[in-house]
Amino acid sequence: MSTLWAFPGQGAQQPGMLQALPDAPLVQACLEQASAALGEDVCLLDSNEALQSTRAVQLCLLIAGVAAARLLIERGHRPDYVAGLSIGAYAAAVVGGALDFADAVRLVALRGELMQRAYPSGYGMTAILGLDLASIERLLVEADGPVYLANINAETQLVIAGSDAAMATVAERARGLGAGAVKRLAMSVPSHCELLDEPARELAAAFAKVELRAPQMRYLSSSSARLIRDPETLRDDLACNMSRVVDWQATLVTAYERGVRLHLELPPGSVLSGLARRVFAPGQAIAFAGARLDTLDAMLRQEVSRDR
Repeated sequence: MSTLWAFPGQGAQQPGMLQALPDAPLVQACLEQASAALGEDVCLLDSNEALQSTRAVQLCLLIAGVAAARLLIERGHRPDYVAGLSIGAYAAAVVGGALDFADAVRLVALRGELMQRAYPSGYGMTAILGLDLASIERLLVEADGPVYLANINAETQLVIAGSDAAMATVAERARGLGAGAVKRLAMSVPSHCELLDEPARELAAAFAKVELRAPQMRYLSSSSARLIRDPETLRDDLACNMSRVVDWQATLVTAYERGVRLHLELPPGSVLSGLARRVFAPGQAIAFAGARLDTLDAMLRQEVSRDR
């Protein structure tokens, strides 16, 4: 029985998310390492005001995920698979041993800056619940204005990205078709579509100067829902995932088909755990956030003992 450590994407951020991490020397070391890589105090990035910046959000998600994962590894745990939704892929690559943490911090800072600079206002992302992929695709074809499929989080939980006006039109028509909910996400950029092709190319140029290694753990791409072992393929996956559709549903199915039965969501939040429970029905989906460390220890050790 295998375990998957999953790292959330933008939208999961919460004010105070770095301060909410366990008070442990290793966590403090992660915060200090990130601060040194940026030349600024990262603990100032998780205020409600600071999190209005895409750059700050993405940095906080990276740091929180890596710090929590390193703490669990220090306590004797190790995932069989790692995966991350969008920006979460960077934390997955660091924890998987493929990308140095300091390099990831600098690349994520640049990623956030490029995305924010490309679309400072008037664009974003909207979640639509209750309609299937075919229905959403028909609405997108009929839309007047730039709007695209961005995320497949579940069979009937999809996310679109584009201009505010175009998304509003699609949202209205989705409600008319019986969508259970339509929600504008806390995103100020239209991620995971061709609108970010140019920022992705700029980030790829920066990635060319950074060393990547073959992952030491099984790394699942949330863009292709496939394992990536080759460093150059991983480089492309990370640099360009901002402009590619996220298929988290297929990523979870791939993990399940490969024997994963325990899904652990690293902080912040528990949204991915809810999505995983639909796929891991005979297994378990738990979140680091809100759980006691000794409880996580017991659950993770129990799964290892079952595997043996």
